[in-house]
Amino acid sequence: MKDSMRAAQIKRYSKNVQITINQLSIPEIGPSDVLVKVKAAAVNPLEQLILTGSIRLIQDYRMPLTLGNECAGVVEQTGTEVTRFKVGDKVYTCLPLAKIGAFADYVAVDQDALAFMPKDCDFLTAAAIPLTGLTAYQAFTEELEVRPGETVLITGGSGSFGEMAVPIAKALGVNVIVSGNERAKERMLHIGADRYLDYRKENYWEVLSEVDHVIDTLGAKEFEHELAVLKKGGRLLSLRTAPNKRFAERSGFSLLKRLLFTAAGASYDRKARRQGKEYRFMFVRADGKQLEKVTRIVEERQVRPRISSSVFTLEQTAEAICFMAHGHTDGKVIIRL
Repeated sequence: MKDSMRAAQIKRYSKNVQITINQLSIPEIGPSDVLVKVKAAAVNPLEQLILTGSIRLIQDYRMPLTLGNECAGVVEQTGTEVTRFKVGDKVYTCLPLAKIGAFADYVAVDQDALAFMPKDCDFLTAAAIPLTGLTAYQAFTEELEVRPGETVLITGGSGSFGEMAVPIAKALGVNVIVSGNERAKERMLHIGADRYLDYRKENYWEVLSEVDHVIDTLGAKEFEHELAVLKKGGRLLSLRTAPNKRFAERSGFSLLKRLLFTAAGASYDRKARRQGKEYRFMFVRADGKQLEKVTRIVEERQVRPRISSSVFTLEQTAEAICFMAHGHTDGKVIIRL
C-alpha cells in the first residue's frame, strides 16, 4: 500500500465550486475503524450544500475539507476492535456527517457506519445506494413510523431518492404515490409505485386528499399544498424546507442552535398544528445496521438505482458536482476511482 493518496478538497465555503485534488497521507485508523480503498463514490445535492456552507449550522467543518458522503470499496485494513469485517471484503457506507471524505483513494470509516455491499452489485451501483437508502428507511421507520397499509405521497419523487424510497416503502407494506416528471413515470410504476402523478398534467393537491403522510423533497414553496392533502393526525416530513424545534432536540444541538432552529421552523410547526397535523424535518444519519436492512431490501427486490452514463474521475470532481447540480441527469452521478 502506498503512503499517500489523492483527495478532492475545498479550502473554504464558496458559492463557486472551487475544488483542488491534493496529495494527503492515507488516514490513520482507530481501534474501531476500517480503512476502505474507495472504488466508487456518488455525488449528491448534499455535496453542494456542504461546499456552499448551507448546512454550517447543522455541521460546520474545519478546512481544508475532503468532500464525499457515500462510497463503495474494498477493506484494506481493520482496527484492533473490528470483528465483522476483514481485508478484501466489499463494503459500502453513508459516512457520518461529521466525518465525510469519500472523494479520495482511501477513507477511514467507523465499523458501525459500514455494511457489506449487496450481492451481484458492482461498485458503481453500490455507491449510489447508501445515502438515499438510509434517508428513505429513516423517513419511513423513525420519522413517519409508517404502518402497513398506510399511504405516503412523495412530492418530487422522480429522482434518486424516489428510486430507493419506493421499493423500501413496498417492502414495509406501505402504499406509495409519487409526483414527478413524465420521464420517470414508467420506471416508478415498474419499481412499485401505486400511483404516479405527472406534475405537468395534474396537480396532486387537486386530486388527492386524506393521505396518511407526505415526504417533501421540493421545499418551502410546496408546503401549503402538501399540508392540504394530509389527513388530520398525519405527518409532513421535509428533506428540504426548514429544521425545527423537534429536529434540533433530537439532534442534541446546543441551546443556541435549538433556539435558531425553533425559530426557523416555527411558522411551519404552527400551520401544521392549526390543522391537527405535524411538521417534521430530517437529515440522514449514518447507520451500518440500518444499511444492512436496506441491503436486504435491495437484494430481495433486485433494486438497481440508475447510474448516469456520464461517469467522472476524481480529477473531474468539480465537473461532476456541476453536472449533478444542473439536473436532467439520466441517473446518479458517480466518481470512479
